[in-house]
Amino acid sequence: MANTYTQIHIQAVFAVQNRQSLIKDKWEENLYKVITTILQKHGHKMLQINGMPDHVHILFGMRPNQSISDLIKYVKQRSSAWINNDGLTRGKFSWQEGYGAFSYSKIQLPQVIRYIKLQKEHHRKKSFQEEYLELLDEWEIEYDDRYVFKTLS
Repeated sequence: MANTYTQIHIQAVFAVQNRQSLIKDKWEENLYKVITTILQKHGHKMLQINGMPDHVHILFGMRPNQSISDLIKYVKQRSSAWINNDGLTRGKFSWQEGYGAFSYSKIQLPQVIRYIKLQKEHHRKKSFQEEYLELLDEWEIEYDDRYVFKTLS
């Protein structure tokens, strides 16, 4: 991409299917390495990754060589395949359909990095659902409550 210069910072958030707490401490770090490698192979730069047993936050510098939707779809497909091929969960692992993506300026990055690093501490006070809806509201993103979360019935 000659003569293309960008500075695009995206935080993507996506959840385990039915928001089940399936991401285990013993393989969480390896999952994050897999996701980081996927992003890097597509020319993007991982800035921070962390999450909880039921969801993941990734902050990355995005190159304009693919769409966000294609990238997140590929990250979810490949990381699900890694989890399933290694038999890390009972039954088939999958990510919930959809994701949230939020853009940030360079000056905001230290605050967002800190926020993602402290996910486990943050979620002692606030649920994922509260956090996610606050992000959507803060960014003034219209949404339909029926489609924001799929939980087990």
